[in-house]
Amino acid sequence: MTVRGCPATQALVAGVEPAAESDWDAEYLDLILAVRVVDGLDAALAHIARHGSQHTEVIATSDTARAQRFLREVDASAVMWNASSRFNDGGELGLGAELGISTTKLHAYGPMGLEALTTQKWVLRGQGQIRHPI
Repeated sequence: MTVRGCPATQALVAGVEPAAESDWDAEYLDLILAVRVVDGLDAALAHIARHGSQHTEVIATSDTARAQRFLREVDASAVMWNASSRFNDGGELGLGAELGISTTKLHAYGPMGLEALTTQKWVLRGQGQIRHPI
């Protein structure tokens, strides 16, 4: 496993390789982890907004207020608090076999099962009915 990090990460953990700016946007598909120490939750949220995948984001904290803010404000198909990002999976979420992953918001977002590959078309047949005010 390779760990790449910012100067603060390197100061905290021995053996961490220096991270390049491109590491913050990389999807490695390998045993590589990029770690950046930021100055507080606002900086973390800004980093995720700029470099996140909008797929899965995780916060590890015992601070409930910070975790709730993270869960509310992060734009991703799954946001997690003290849980593995590997839970964002069709089977784990009860969707059945995962047929694909969408990172757009139209119409499916995140892991997709068979139902997400279909769309709905509402067909109404009336005889002059109108909608009554509530």
